[in-house]
Amino acid sequence: MKAIMFSNKKFGVILGVAAALLAGQASAAGYQDAVGTQAAGDNGWIDSASFEFGTGPKVRLARIAVQKNWESRWFASNGRHLGGYWDLSAAYWRGTAYRNVPGQHQNLAVVGITPVARYQRDDKLGWYVEGGIGANLFSELYNNDDNRLSTAFQFGDHVGVGYVTPTGWDLGAKIQHYSNASIKRPNSGANFLVVGARYKF
Repeated sequence: MKAIMFSNKKFGVILGVAAALLAGQASAAGYQDAVGTQAAGDNGWIDSASFEFGTGPKVRLARIAVQKNWESRWFASNGRHLGGYWDLSAAYWRGTAYRNVPGQHQNLAVVGITPVARYQRDDKLGWYVEGGIGANLFSELYNNDDNRLSTAFQFGDHVGVGYVTPTGWDLGAKIQHYSNASIKRPNSGANFLVVGARYKF
């Protein structure tokens, strides 16, 4: 119970910081638009924000994140190129088989940063494919449904597909895996199917 309260408190702090960042970004963008000094393509520290929901074996996650696009483009050809972005996230996990006991819950907060490569159209609309490998920090050790992660630090990698609408909505799905690359055992990993929506400012 104490660990769960700690996780929820930490997650609340993380949500507060993320909300403050988003509010600050929106305020700065509004001011720049009002005075007419915002340069084309320069949206400050944050280019977009997203919400995702994921499901795995007896565990669910909800995640908010902000993104900053890379300016570089590689392998440009036929109206497409390889680009990418930085993703800074805060997530809440809820397991339903803590220590492999059905009905016992484990709540965790997870913060992460991930560089993501994306193959997309030059106008960044339409279909895309992407993949990333990032670093994540857990509020406590994951131990759910006989899956155990023995370190608070975990790598998180994913592959995904999605579609960006002309109105700026990015709708995507991805398969995500967490593990510590066998830095310490046990390291059975955790897998999720994740869907999400992202909006460009």
